[in-house]
Amino acid sequence: MLDSEDGQPRRDPAAWDIPRARPGTADVVDRRLLEGLGITATEETAYRALLRNGPSSLAELAAEAAVSAAALRRTVPRLEDLGLVTRLVGRPLRLIATPPQVAVDALVARRQEEIAHSRMAAALLAVETAERTGPQPEELLEVITGQAAVARRFLQIERGATEEMLVLVHPPYAIDVSRDLEEGQRATRRRAATRAIYGPRAFEHPGLFEHTRRAIADGEQARLGHVPVKLAIADGATAILPLVSDQDRAIESALVVHPSALLDALVGLFEVLWRAAIPLRPPQAAESPSSREPDAWPGEPDADVLALLAAGMQDDAIARQLGVSLRTVQRRVRRLCEHLGARTRFQAGLSAARRNLLDD
Repeated sequence: MLDSEDGQPRRDPAAWDIPRARPGTADVVDRRLLEGLGITATEETAYRALLRNGPSSLAELAAEAAVSAAALRRTVPRLEDLGLVTRLVGRPLRLIATPPQVAVDALVARRQEEIAHSRMAAALLAVETAERTGPQPEELLEVITGQAAVARRFLQIERGATEEMLVLVHPPYAIDVSRDLEEGQRATRRRAATRAIYGPRAFEHPGLFEHTRRAIADGEQARLGHVPVKLAIADGATAILPLVSDQDRAIESALVVHPSALLDALVGLFEVLWRAAIPLRPPQAAESPSSREPDAWPGEPDADVLALLAAGMQDDAIARQLGVSLRTVQRRVRRLCEHLGARTRFQAGLSAARRNLLDD
């Protein structure tokens, strides 16, 4: 296939967009139709030849199917066992094809029964595994290498969550946080609650603050705080974090942790950081002016600035996240400092946190 400009596979018009021929044409004749039911090429060729030719002797069927009589003779018992052909009474041996609707339905039923038995076997094997003294050390950790592999494993863990996702957000990101991650997180939030702590550097990525506001509106609980390491934990059962401490290489490899003392420690670390973090308020754009107190403060723009100040961001970074000019941010910061009686930006953020102005 050809690649499109965005790197995604593009359908070849010659292979996909031309209407397919109707059954009975050479196009269909050349294709395997029963392979998925465990029918070999020789068996299918003989069966389809018998359908076309009607009741036939081995010699006639061999000529029609272009298969040697000896090979066909070896195939007949298998065709009978599959229910595809029946012997006619009399000599010489003549065969008749079972109608496709009957034969295929029977094969499908047989295959479904085999699948059911296989699933039962898997359950029994799982019981045998559980009877061991416990998981082996090599089963507690996975090492993932390569950015693409790390991204795939993260999305797999995220989409498999059904109860709660715990996330420590810190750059760099293995996937595009403005597109793929947003779609993945929104899909996950429909199944699992999400609690996320954003470190100061998280909002250096363009548009991430707006992305976070949308996530909060969709139900995510978000806080600002200290984030020592990138981390995601699904349902308290599986965690993924960088394998190396070098931030520049944090997305090149990852460690997946399964239920263990290490996983318990990671969950405990998240909870400690969560209690110390500052809540981010949900966006209030949907509220009408009449629904709020006339002198309510801070308003949404000031609350956003306060939140980013509390995260330790500089004025220019705040301006990029909010999509306003640096001068506007500086003016709002001065007004906030005056209102809070703070002499520095840090004091303003600390005062806002103490007065619960950032609570959701």
